[in-house]
Parts: sequence; C-alpha cells; structure tokens
Amino acid sequence: MSLRIDLLAPGQELVWDAYVCAHPHGTPFHLLAWKRTIEATFSYEPRYLCAFRPDGSLRGILPLFLVDTFLTGKVLLSTPFAVYGGILAEDDHARDALGRHLRAMAETEAVQYVELRNSWPDQCLGLHPIDRYVTFTQPVSPVTDEDLLASVSKKTRNMVRKSLKSPFSTRVTTSLDHFYRLLVNNYRRLGTPVFPKSFFEAMQKNFGPVLDIREILLENEVAAAALNFHFRGSMHTYYAASDPRFLAQAPNNYMYFDFLRWAGHNGHAEFDFGRSKKDTGTFEFKRHWGTTMRELPYEVMLVKRKDPPNFSPKNPKFELAIQAWQRLPLGLTKILGPHLIRLFP
Repeated sequence: MSLRIDLLAPGQELVWDAYVCAHPHGTPFHLLAWKRTIEATFSYEPRYLCAFRPDGSLRGILPLFLVDTFLTGKVLLSTPFAVYGGILAEDDHARDALGRHLRAMAETEAVQYVELRNSWPDQCLGLHPIDRYVTFTQPVSPVTDEDLLASVSKKTRNMVRKSLKSPFSTRVTTSLDHFYRLLVNNYRRLGTPVFPKSFFEAMQKNFGPVLDIREILLENEVAAAALNFHFRGSMHTYYAASDPRFLAQAPNNYMYFDFLRWAGHNGHAEFDFGRSKKDTGTFEFKRHWGTTMRELPYEVMLVKRKDPPNFSPKNPKFELAIQAWQRLPLGLTKILGPHLIRLFP
C-alpha cells in the first residue's frame, strides 16, 4: 500500500505525540516538547516527517532538523543534542518509505550528510554505521536497599556503602540555579562548551511533569544535581553534575543509588543511565551498576561529504582546543559556551 510522506502540519501535534507514546521505541526526544525546546533555543529549522496511509492513519514519523553552521556545513540531524532519535515506524515498508523521502530531501537541500541517532537496529536504513556510543539500562522494582546493592558490582557496592555513611538527602526542585552552576563547572573541567541556561528553562516549560530536577544535599550544600526524564515507565538521568569538593564522600554513587531505589518504588520498570562514549570514565562508571549495555546503531547518509564526520571530543583534532578551554576563566566559558555549543549539535 502506498504511503504519503508529508511534513508535520498544524493540528497534527496530538497525533504525533500519541504515536510516540504508543511506539515501543518512542523516547522523550521524539516528543514535540523536544522540537519546541530546540526551536526556542537554537536557530535550527525543523523538518518533521510523517508517513500516512491513504485513509489518513499515521504509519511512521521522523523528527529531523536542518542545521547549518560553519563547522558542520548544512546537515540534517535526528535529533540535535539528543542521544536517541531516528525513524519510528509500524513496519519496514513505512520505515523504508521515510528513508527514500529522506534521501530525496537531503539531495534537494544539498546537505553535507544526514545523521540518524537510532536506538535500535530495526530503525536502521542500512547507511554508514557509527559505532561510537552505547547506552546502559537497568530494570528496577520495589526491592530493599540490600537487594539493590546486591545487584551491582562489588566495586560500586563498596562506593555506595561509603556514600551512605554521609548524611546525604535528595530534594526535588523547580530551580535550575544549583544544577546549572554545577554543570558550568563540570563542562569547563571537561573542556566542553556549556549550554545556555535558557535551553533548560525551555525544556522545563515544554516537558512539564515529564522532567524533574533533583539535588543531592550534604549539610545543606548541593553536592550533585541531575535533570531527569520520566517517560513510559523509564527514569532517564540525562544531565548530571557534582561538586568536586565532595568527591571523597562519593555523591555520584549516592545519587544513582537513590535514583534507582526511588524509581523502583514509584512505578518505574527501568532506569536509563543514558549514552556514553566507549572507553571513557562515564562508560566505566555505568558499566558497574548491573546494567545492560546496548550499542547505539547511529547512521550517517553521506550526500555531498565523502567521509563520515567525527565531532566527538575524543577526536584528536580537538585536543588542543579542549586543553585551552579548560584553562579559560570560568566566567568566560559561561559567556562563550552557549554561543559555541550551537556548532556541535
């Protein structure tokens, strides 16, 4: 049966989001809340595609943005600053129809390349694979603290027990102040430009109860903080940062342990630790929590560009720039970062 591929039109928003919520591979980044957040913060152009049957029923979607910076050139990306994206479809027929339309759009727009941040193999179109990233998940349930501790590695268990000796507590808040302060410091240490605070403000506005901010307190000081999504029975810690002054008390270990037990006792079935680059510190940290590691089958469609891009901080070409950024005054990175981050969607 033939399918009609159209751009998302006004009045179809509820249908789109209902489709995302019902699809087994739907993520918060497929929701239109992410589209609105990106539009409100960055100057990228949405190209959200829908596959319709002749009777008007929706058979597949592809969230997509046209990005044009001097660093990347003109590209199509699903989706900017997200770890998950790509096509959601009812079957191979709908997926492939969206893929063909995507190819035609990419050639018409004369882009350098298309990047699809797929979560699962059945989203793939058979393009050039990018095997740089993995994600980690763990099932959760209302178990005792001891049972939860028994599910993680000995190394992590010892660190969690160490953290529990300090009087940490968790506070859910709507304030971004402490979270953003820690994030700015953390990104400077990593040598990475930070997002503007308006990005997180837009996220709060658009996602509403799907998102929360949690602070880890120690003696009335914020030792760590995280931004989390709660979507379809999964709690996903997407951004997190901690204060290095409290490193000896292991606030990150306490934070993830507390999130895991909270999720298990509050109706979630899964905790999503999120994406990591292979062979990094965060990769090793997440690997020891009794998690299931899954390769993220990202793909690139080469159009004008002849070789796949690599804008990862692990790319040796960025080594000097990262070292220079780490030496800049914190206040200057806070000013410059939001302008530079737009170049690395």
